[in-house]
Amino acid sequence: MSEKVLITGADGFIGSHLTEALLEAGYDVRAFVYYNSFNSWGWLDTIPKEKLSQIEIFSGDIRDPNGVAESMKEIDYVFHLAALIAIPFSYHSPDSYVDTNIKGTLNVLQAARNLGTKRVLITSTSEVYGTAQYVPIDESHPYQGQSPYSATKIGADRLAESFYRSFDLPVTIVRPFNTYGPRQSARAVIPTIITQLLSGAKEIKLGNLEATRDFNYVKDTVAGFIELAETEKAIGEEVNIATGVEVSIGELAKNIIEQINPHAKIVCDEIRLRPEKSEVDRLLGDNNKILSLTNWRPQYDLNTGIAETIEWIKENLNSYKADRYNI
Repeated sequence: MSEKVLITGADGFIGSHLTEALLEAGYDVRAFVYYNSFNSWGWLDTIPKEKLSQIEIFSGDIRDPNGVAESMKEIDYVFHLAALIAIPFSYHSPDSYVDTNIKGTLNVLQAARNLGTKRVLITSTSEVYGTAQYVPIDESHPYQGQSPYSATKIGADRLAESFYRSFDLPVTIVRPFNTYGPRQSARAVIPTIITQLLSGAKEIKLGNLEATRDFNYVKDTVAGFIELAETEKAIGEEVNIATGVEVSIGELAKNIIEQINPHAKIVCDEIRLRPEKSEVDRLLGDNNKILSLTNWRPQYDLNTGIAETIEWIKENLNSYKADRYNI
């Protein structure tokens, strides 16, 4: 019998790709989606019906411990991705980030402990490191809560560590650097640039152009999740998923502009700038740990990943509000 897996946040960007990849890898998949009166399953609604029919859908709310525990019954592996992730939104609604990111993670950990779940993979973020104090950033780098979002993810990570150390819960903290690709919302920089360009904008509005990031194509990120789940060497570890390549937002924007409309110009939009002490100026990940623990290797360079993302957004431009600043 194949292992039964649960993906929280399966209706989201990375979660929907991970759900598909686990299904293709032969796992018995249960997808935890956010309950709503529209009966929307997020991005899972867009996958082929023959695939969707093979997925067990569980509608719930990660903030509700009873629903979380119910969803995790008879589950071997939990991939916990459900979270609030937009940094600007966390500035004015931090309570919701505490409830979702910290309490939601606690609900998963408590249920896993009570149910004897075989493996729990908690999704972290490179934002927990804040601006690089040294590069490349390895897993020993200090944490710095430069936004309410990153602070709640630090809290969730440390809760996960505590359950491993206190209760021997088989936890792995998976820490992707900036992931991009099809289905990503326009609150992220790559779809922000692409949607403005495809909508015909001559001036592309962006924030800090000097900040650097280490970008993972989403298919590489989900492959990293699966590789880490399939090795016991990752139990009790926190592991970066990174390419080891950094690019500034300005360089990134110029690359995308050249592919779509070389005549477009970049302009700084003040509203898109983070508060000075909250801006993460540099992220460049060290991937030696995941390379040593697994057979994972990034398969997509930035140009290839962006090209695929552009083609997908061209076909789905109506799903975006390119004339608005999405937080």
